[in-house]
Amino acid sequence: MAQQIAASFAVYFVIWWITLFAVLPFGLRTQAEDKNVVLGTVESAPTKFRAGKVIFFTTLVSALIYGAWYIASHYFGLSIDSIPKIVPSFDK
Repeated sequence: MAQQIAASFAVYFVIWWITLFAVLPFGLRTQAEDKNVVLGTVESAPTKFRAGKVIFFTTLVSALIYGAWYIASHYFGLSIDSIPKIVPSFDK
């Protein structure tokens, strides 16, 4: 039972981490867009970092993705082996 919980948490963590990088640029305002570039920073740096919103939306989106994965794997029995092979098999 502990192994299943640890595996589920590991899958959720990987999904969360990948989703973080997908969610991070949404709504980002750079210093160049606001015409307020702080000396010593690049123009593409964010004007203000909104960590709370990023973490909230990352958690929400990753929970939805994890839920879809859980339903697909436990109720429909889909797995990595269910993906069709792209490379043909030359076995006789």
